[in-house]
Amino acid sequence: MTNEIKTNESNLKDAQDKTTMKAVGLYKYLPIEHPESLIDVEIEKPSPAGRDLLVKVRAISVNPVDYKVRSPKSREESAPRILGWDVAGVIEQVGPEVELFQPGDEVYYAGSITRPGGNSEYHLVDERIVGAKPKSLDFAQAAALPLTTITAWESLYDRLGVSKEPAANAGKTILIIGAAGGVGSIATQLAKLTGLKVIGTASRRESADWARELGADHVINHFESFVPQLKAIGFEQVDYILCLNSTEKHWANMAEAIAPQGKICSIVETDELLNLTLLKNKSAAFVWELMFTRSTYGTPDMIEQHNLLNEVARLVDAGAVRTTTSETLSPINADNLRKAHAMLETGRTVGKVVLEGF
Repeated sequence: MTNEIKTNESNLKDAQDKTTMKAVGLYKYLPIEHPESLIDVEIEKPSPAGRDLLVKVRAISVNPVDYKVRSPKSREESAPRILGWDVAGVIEQVGPEVELFQPGDEVYYAGSITRPGGNSEYHLVDERIVGAKPKSLDFAQAAALPLTTITAWESLYDRLGVSKEPAANAGKTILIIGAAGGVGSIATQLAKLTGLKVIGTASRRESADWARELGADHVINHFESFVPQLKAIGFEQVDYILCLNSTEKHWANMAEAIAPQGKICSIVETDELLNLTLLKNKSAAFVWELMFTRSTYGTPDMIEQHNLLNEVARLVDAGAVRTTTSETLSPINADNLRKAHAMLETGRTVGKVVLEGF
């Protein structure tokens, strides 16, 4: 036992003394099939200050934001840019102002778009956007959750104003466009917990089956007009719409399907102008959701992401919410991250793609 303790202390000291770390990054913004679109690099290991945690990264997952940031652009970086906004790991060191965590704690989080991402052996993150990892999940399973969980939670509760009390939602409906994707997989589960009748959209049997497995009461096809399909399953309109795919493509359909005084939230940016007048006669509301808003602007309620991640961890451990991991790749390196990006770019991924272990 004494030798084991000495070995563990030696390993911890070696990790703390290490001054560089492995990472996957980019210098050029290239198509994913290019071998230099993502490359293995060795960079300086950071040190925590203020409210920062230094996390030993055990697993990561990929999201559309990764390939959108990496997509071809004319500029080049003088130092490698590190992507990745889903991490599960163990805290190694804490900054002098940290209040919520201590070294050795297992955590999961999405991080901030304004700072280096988590595709690295070690990562710095503000404690106010970090949650305690669900105890019932391993690191790979936990890494699938943070970004999509925060997005789904904020969309439902902060943007659409859905009540968390099932009694308040009796008879109310939500249409989730893209219910089988990363955010949709979590939003479907959370919406069911609120007592809403959940109608998901999908275009393939595989994705429709996935949405139903996670709790969708009905599934319609997002390549066809919404209202005729809704009427066929007994609904004239819906009270809430959460758009997780191509805002402009679905805009007219959403405006037609939303109920008077209903609310629409989208997470997908658009280069086209949206005709908001379509919502006027119904006094319907439209709002955006971006889970990076709180960390980007350092909003006074930034700690709400810490709180919601802890609450979802409790729901996971209670069996009320399940992880959405659909495929795991190992190890974390440029080759596997290129594969993961390519999978997401097809637009046909169900659930989340996770990578674990450097």
